[in-house]
Amino acid sequence: MADKGTRKIRDGVIVGDKAEKSVRVKVERLVVHPRYKKIVRRRKTYAVHDEKNECKVGDRVKIVETRPLSKTKRWRVLEIIERAK
Repeated sequence: MADKGTRKIRDGVIVGDKAEKSVRVKVERLVVHPRYKKIVRRRKTYAVHDEKNECKVGDRVKIVETRPLSKTKRWRVLEIIERAK
């Protein structure tokens, strides 16, 4: 179990920014398949809080775990790593 005060941090790409103060972030990770030992991509989409409404689709962002902000939002934008081209 993580010690008190440690929060998970992920980085991903914004795939949706329609909602007010919310964005959808796709996080991709690589895992080794248990039987075939091949590296496989796993994707997950998180609902993320964007307080300043400054993120756009295609931006690469760093997100951090936080207290529940709504029914589905448990993450918030920590920083924008790279802007969309």
